[in-house]
Amino acid sequence: MSAVRPPRALAGLLVWRLKGAGTRHIPCPFLHLCRAANDRLITFQYFNFLKRMYVTQHNRDLSQRAKPKSDPVVSPFHELQQLDREKKVIHRISPLSPAHQPWPEASGRNELREVKSPAETEATAARAEPREDRQWKEMKLRLDELPGILARLSKIKLTALVVSTASAGFAMAPVPFDLPCFLLASLGTGLASCAANSINQFFEVPFDSNMNRTKNRPLVRGQISPLLAVCFAASCGVPGIALLTLGVNPLTGALGAFNIFLYTCCYTPMKRMSIANTWVGAVVGAIPPVMGWTAATGSLDAGALLLGGILYSWQFPHFNALSWGLREDYSRGGYCMMSVTHPGLCRRVALRHCLALIGLSAAAPVLDITTWTFPIISLPINLYISYLGFRFYRDADRSSSRKLFFCSLWHLPMLLLVMFTCKKSALEKEDKGDLLGKGESHGRAMEIRLP
Repeated sequence: MSAVRPPRALAGLLVWRLKGAGTRHIPCPFLHLCRAANDRLITFQYFNFLKRMYVTQHNRDLSQRAKPKSDPVVSPFHELQQLDREKKVIHRISPLSPAHQPWPEASGRNELREVKSPAETEATAARAEPREDRQWKEMKLRLDELPGILARLSKIKLTALVVSTASAGFAMAPVPFDLPCFLLASLGTGLASCAANSINQFFEVPFDSNMNRTKNRPLVRGQISPLLAVCFAASCGVPGIALLTLGVNPLTGALGAFNIFLYTCCYTPMKRMSIANTWVGAVVGAIPPVMGWTAATGSLDAGALLLGGILYSWQFPHFNALSWGLREDYSRGGYCMMSVTHPGLCRRVALRHCLALIGLSAAAPVLDITTWTFPIISLPINLYISYLGFRFYRDADRSSSRKLFFCSLWHLPMLLLVMFTCKKSALEKEDKGDLLGKGESHGRAMEIRLP
């Protein structure tokens, strides 16, 4: 059977006449073969045929020739680096020694050291320093460094603040000033504070080592042994409580012992368990002015509670603003603080207690501790710390927390100083009591005279 060819196949058979006269004289025969007349057509099949014929006839050597491997291109930067290395390595040629003289070992070492380039010596020194730092070193305790180490172990600045608040409570008491009692109370309070702070550092060594703020403490760095720290705490705590109990009064001694227990056995472990540690710590900070009041009066009355309330409320803006900038440190150390776990509550509590200071200042003349000038004079500084507390509550950034913290540092001593200047003296209270007594007696006499 004869198959009918499609017109597409017939189109592939179309050819055109090539000029055979000049094919050998054209340098590129392939281009000559592709040249056709304007009125002729060229098909794709014929184009492939011409290409194969050109490759097989005129370039047979290309089908079997392997392409040579090109040399790697060298980067100019690599050449410059090699030149710099060759310049750095400077070899010093030493004079030849006689054959009968042995080569001295010390001179050979010195020359080898001289051959080393400065860059190599710097690199070896940089490597040696971290290795020396990583090596365990025995810390030797020197006697001239012991006072400074013990001062940092007892947190001497915090102890000074505790003693100053206890002194303020003693000075605010409505009794005549007794210097020996004041000195015994201040010394006993300071010793009790040193003991509590030392025990606190003893318990928190593994956690303080993870914080940038506390990693340089003596026990963390190994400048003092834990046994010596415990002995120092005992040598401060026992005489301190004995002084407060026997030299002042048993109530003040009991408050001092209770404060040591509250700080070391309640506040310290609660820092890793609950945010309630902030409220417990505020109670610890509120007890020293109460101790000063009881040391002067021997009783626990409304004036002592008011001073304790002022110190209690002041600690929240002070500590919450401080802990806000140390959130990374506290979270790294494993401490459960409001600023880390409850940031909104941290800001609200700071603002509330800033406003509470205004109310507590207004309560002082009501309780007959100060005159009415005290709430008026203290109002500007209380309003200013309340304004900063509101800024901290609204913005919640590092700048507002730092401003509130630094304001709290001067706010407390200024408030206590204004309170002391506006204090009601014992004579005024006696005169007021006498007037009240005379009024009551006169009223009774009038009642008797009446039929």
